[in-house]
Formats: sequence, C-alpha cells, structure tokens
Amino acid sequence: MSDNESNGVTESGDTLRRWLGTLQARAAGLPQSEARVAELLLTDPLFVGTASTSQVAARAGVSAPSVVRAARALGFAGFAELKLEIARARGSAEFFAPPPALTGDDSARAILEASIRTGVDALTALGGALDPAALESAVDAVRAARQVLVSGAAASASVAADAAFRMRALGVPTVAIPDHTSAMIAARLLGPGDVLLAVSSTGRTAATVDVADAASGAGAAVIAVTNQHGTPLADAADIALVVGGVPLTGQMAAAGSRLAQLVVVDAIVAALALRDPERVRRSERAGIDLPDIS
Repeated sequence: MSDNESNGVTESGDTLRRWLGTLQARAAGLPQSEARVAELLLTDPLFVGTASTSQVAARAGVSAPSVVRAARALGFAGFAELKLEIARARGSAEFFAPPPALTGDDSARAILEASIRTGVDALTALGGALDPAALESAVDAVRAARQVLVSGAAASASVAADAAFRMRALGVPTVAIPDHTSAMIAARLLGPGDVLLAVSSTGRTAATVDVADAASGAGAAVIAVTNQHGTPLADAADIALVVGGVPLTGQMAAAGSRLAQLVVVDAIVAALALRDPERVRRSERAGIDLPDIS
C-alpha cells in the first residue's frame, strides 16, 4: 500500500471525514476491547474496510467477537454493515449503483442512450489523452518480448483476458493469471526481455499495482493501461497508456473505461499485425482447423 493510501482520512475526502466524525462521537465510553477496535477504525478506515474480522481483531489486539461487538456498539447491525458504510463513505460502493442521472422510471431507450453517451465520451477522451509515442513504444516492447504477462482485476479483468487472447492469437507468448498469488509468483519469475501488461482504470487497484511492482523489480518492462497519470500504477510503469476520462466511480464510468481500454488493446494488436505480417501468417496456420470463433 502506498503512503498516500495508508491513511483513509487523507485519501477519501470530506465525506469520509464527516462520517468518521460521527463515529468518534459514538465511540466515547466503549469498553476497552471495543474501544481498541474503534481506535483502529478511526485511524485506518481503509484497512478495516477491506480486512476480515480476524484480521481486524489481530491488529487491534482483541478477539473476533470483540470486533463484532464494537461494530454493534457503534450503531451497526454487524461487522459486514460497518464495512459497507465505510465503502459508501469512500464512494467505492458507487460502482454497484446505477448512474445518478437515471431513475427507475426511465425507459430502456433512455438507459441505452445514457450508456452510448458514456461510451462516446470515453472514446473522445481517449483520442485526446493517449500518447501515440507511448503506444508505439508499447508495441515495440511487445514485439520484442520473450513473454508477456497480463494482469487486471475486477472490471479490468475482462480487458486483460481479451488482451491475452488477442496477442496469443498473433503468436505472442502471452499468459493471463487471474489468481493473485500465482500472478505474483509469475511476475517475480519475469526478467529483462519480458513484459507485464497491467490494466486498471483507477491505477490504484492494490492487486494489480503489487504485480506491477513485482514485475518491475524482476527487471521486466511494465506497460500500464489506465485512466490517469500520477497514479501508483502509472508511476510504476515504464510505458503508461493513459486513456483519459473520469476515474471509475460508477457502473457507467466503468463501462466507458472498458471501452477505451479495449480500443487500446485493438490498437496494439493491429499495430503488431501490421508491423509483422509473418505473425498473421503464423496465426492463420495455428487456427486452420479451429471451429468458427468469429
């Protein structure tokens, strides 16, 4: 976890601060064990929001039942509800919510048009944000790579899987490993001449950043496909393919990010085929007896 992410109060903005303020008022007079849990929550809400009951208990130096009792004493039905409220205060729960501009009364046509506008906005942002020189460098790195490891989690996992399939079909030795532990091992086994292609809309997905750091430490080149500069993933990358657009704050934003990321993958694959026609011929031979996959 980066220094900027270690303190949830610093990273999460006014909404989280206000929410923590209300909890601080509720925490007065708690028994010692529950007070330890409340203190941990107030000092590191991001940890509590992503940890299990046993992990919180171990760090606070209390029992697991004390964590549940503390959550209830603070006004929640249990620890799961406490974690949900942390997510809401941070804004991360918005990913699962419908776009605020739409209502339950909107027609299917209105919902479709909103989705189309989101896609158009994302692709328009991509046209102005993506650096053609960075794209060329990424293509050169993939062309020269001994092997390519592709990493992406959550909403970006589907883009990572598509990139792995498309590049493998062109004869690039490519693997995508969904399991985080296995991906970390694979990243540490990379070396000079290898490439990691890491996909993350926010550029802050801890699992993807960890894999990128491991690959970089092993000497591999890291290519990031992400929304913005200045994020942990973009900073860890040798080549940042920045698609622009808003940070991932809702389902529509996530959909727009995926569209832009997929276009970047299409551009890489098209450039690989154009720069090296022999790859296309090898792919044709490799797929000569495959069923129709179009």
